Amino acid sequence: MELRSTSRTAWWHKATVYQVYPRSFADSNGDGVGDLPGITSKLEYLKALGIELIWLSPIYASPMDDNGYDISDYQAVAPEFGTLADFDELVAQARLRNIGVILDLVVNHTSDEHPWFVLSRASKQSPFRDYYIWRKPADDGGPPNKLTSSFGGSAWTLDETTGEYYLHLFSRRQPDLNWENPNVRGAIYQMMNWWLERGIAGFRMDVIDYIGKQVDQAIVTDGPHLHAYLHEMNRATFGSRDVLTVGETWSATPGSALLYSGRDREELSMIFQFEHVTQQWDEIYGKWRSRPFDLIKLKSVLSKWQYALADDGWNALFWGNHDLPRAVSKYGDVKGYPVESAKMLATVLHLLKGTPFIYQGEEIGMTNAPFTKIEQYRDIETLNMHRLHLEAGLSPEDFIKGANENGRDNARTPMQWTSGANAGFTTGIPWIEVNENYATINAEVAMSDEHSIWNHYRKLISLRKAYPVIVYGRFQSYLDQHPDVLAYTRTLDTQRLTVLSNFSARTITFDLPHELLATGRCLISNYDPVDALKTTMSLRPYEAFAVLAEVAGRDGTKS
Repeated sequence: MELRSTSRTAWWHKATVYQVYPRSFADSNGDGVGDLPGITSKLEYLKALGIELIWLSPIYASPMDDNGYDISDYQAVAPEFGTLADFDELVAQARLRNIGVILDLVVNHTSDEHPWFVLSRASKQSPFRDYYIWRKPADDGGPPNKLTSSFGGSAWTLDETTGEYYLHLFSRRQPDLNWENPNVRGAIYQMMNWWLERGIAGFRMDVIDYIGKQVDQAIVTDGPHLHAYLHEMNRATFGSRDVLTVGETWSATPGSALLYSGRDREELSMIFQFEHVTQQWDEIYGKWRSRPFDLIKLKSVLSKWQYALADDGWNALFWGNHDLPRAVSKYGDVKGYPVESAKMLATVLHLLKGTPFIYQGEEIGMTNAPFTKIEQYRDIETLNMHRLHLEAGLSPEDFIKGANENGRDNARTPMQWTSGANAGFTTGIPWIEVNENYATINAEVAMSDEHSIWNHYRKLISLRKAYPVIVYGRFQSYLDQHPDVLAYTRTLDTQRLTVLSNFSARTITFDLPHELLATGRCLISNYDPVDALKTTMSLRPYEAFAVLAEVAGRDGTKS
């Protein structure tokens, strides 16, 4: 990486991150499960795309109750993914291609098979008892309080051995660590340094806003000691290293984002916030019943975060990840304009200020899986919620509809490499079904077509590296109340990049604000190039383009 980080610039500002879900990326040995050698075999593909960082979802030893987010040994690789030697080879081969590897850090909870928890539950006198959160039953013998699990039901499970309840804010097999115990924090920091010394490029931190919880006050996120813990972590581990750290923070607001990643905070590089995701969820059923898409609300959220972090902090830009539906299925038009809408979404996101994250398969336009029965799903959250929602009166058909729109397994079907058997993912039986459209949507086809979604992503990634205005330009939104058009500019010195996009399947004609009128150079378009920004503009279905123009500088001149 040629640019060292300073208080205002960082090498990862102009990089693009690619998330790999190891179980579903590439299987090298035919057992139906993706693995580390499989990822290594695809590094040339990632290099060709222009990727500089890959984030691996958990590869640690795990009983896989939650596909690896339940860790039984932080310093061992899950056998189905390979060995520690395989991991070291991946890091070394990636480095040869100027690609860094980021690990998923899951330290809010462990597996119930982790030795710490095995010892913790063995006896109230165990020295590891306080590594987890235990409470006596309520007066009626029930759970200590009404905290609920994100996967449904109570967040407390009674352990018969000691007659006390342990906390699990996710699966009952994912007991929460007690971050108030300094021995826990010290062990975690030691583990983090062990991985950093193996040459990784940083961490993505799973539900990191949970670690400061105060369960007796029913405080789950943003606890009073959260930022003290993160500051301590920074000082004890990655703070002296030039690496990328990004926290998953579902509770974050623009104000709290600066507590994590403000210039002088010494905590994280950036955070993932999910306001653009949750504003489309139903107030009662959550993500299992979607609200109608509302572009005005989406624009409001995107702009709010761009403005809030304009001069401090840094945005993490994403449409999808391993927990979310496929971008083109959620925001685009799979049936009518799959290629145009996928390119439009990429253009809108990658030209914002922040670091873009691509979820595997997004770059070829992979779509949600059209499952028809609950037996096709593998995700523990989906299976738990299916039972709970049916008990509450939701019809099986309605639940499957919601799961097909927003369930986590949409993102976890195998990567579609070729039109061959199992999409080229495995020679065996895949652990979850391959999406039926792999014959037409796959990397081999995409790379051979100069007009493909893949090549559009490749161009966007290269533009970020070439134009400082894309990395550091000031953001300004326009047409905020237009129901179909998203418009913004990025301005740096005498350069202004204007981005226009149509989120509808109709041709939209509209008037452009006078101050945006200009003739320049079209950097990218998903239809024909557009160089002139005129008073009246027409955008075809899902059209998007970006025009770079010279504008008056601070002294009123043009360069």
